[in-house]
Amino acid sequence: MSSTKLTAPAVAAKKAKKERIAVVTAYDATFARLLEEGGADVLLVGDSLGMVVQGLSTTLPVTLDEILYHGRAVARGAKRAQVVGDMPFMSYQVSPEEALRSAGRMVKEGSFEAVKLEGGVRFAEHVKAIVGAGIPVMGHVGLLPQSVHAMGGFKVQGTGDDAERVLADAHALEAAGVYSMVLEGIPSELARRITDAVRVPTIGIGAGPHCDGQVLVCYDLLGMYRDITPKFVKHFGEIGQGIVDATRAYVSEVKSGAFPTAAHSFGAPKERATPPEPTGAKPVVEPVPPVYGPASEES
Repeated sequence: MSSTKLTAPAVAAKKAKKERIAVVTAYDATFARLLEEGGADVLLVGDSLGMVVQGLSTTLPVTLDEILYHGRAVARGAKRAQVVGDMPFMSYQVSPEEALRSAGRMVKEGSFEAVKLEGGVRFAEHVKAIVGAGIPVMGHVGLLPQSVHAMGGFKVQGTGDDAERVLADAHALEAAGVYSMVLEGIPSELARRITDAVRVPTIGIGAGPHCDGQVLVCYDLLGMYRDITPKFVKHFGEIGQGIVDATRAYVSEVKSGAFPTAAHSFGAPKERATPPEPTGAKPVVEPVPPVYGPASEES
């Protein structure tokens, strides 16, 4: 696996090379390091953090400052993967100028290398303004979580005659300059049509197998988020149950007194046979082992 930092042009170029793109959400430095080690191409700091981190029922209350905070954390943990940040609700909808200001803050204060925003035709000018300032934009069409109330819930989009609307949104984003776009919650045949019609990579989530890449929420793919399990989610691990089991074992040992043992405790250095010190000599001071970090043999 290459250690070269993945950029927006490099992501865009994967389509022509027929290289699939693996995108995963991340919200902190530790997860960023682990997901990158696992080979993720792009780490998306999604406004999904409102649901999976903050316990909210939608993504709408997430603020720009919260996205910036999580972005800085993820950027510290990512060395190779591209770090993309979701533009939260009402951080860009008001005007292209407001969208540009928010995107600028995300790059300056959140350490993001690209931003993602929802919507097609209606927000093409917003995308143009951001791209024109030199900030890469990942688009997002189909099911738009920030429009959950207008869409009547988290429902599949682009069915029947509505397919042409979603296709038009994709074309508008491509024309506005996005380097990639997310296709969420649409029929797989429509996702195939869009993928074939646009020159930039499509990243699917609940859009079937014909996209140029896929994105999943990290807590979903790891089996950690149990409130909702959409049809498109696959658990590639059951880390959630592993956390429950490990916590139960910890609680049991704490309550029984089995933990901590001497192996997990700090004690006085072992006694050593040393000759008497000459008069006036300074006493020998044994080093104190660090609390965090490798302990010495005598800790």
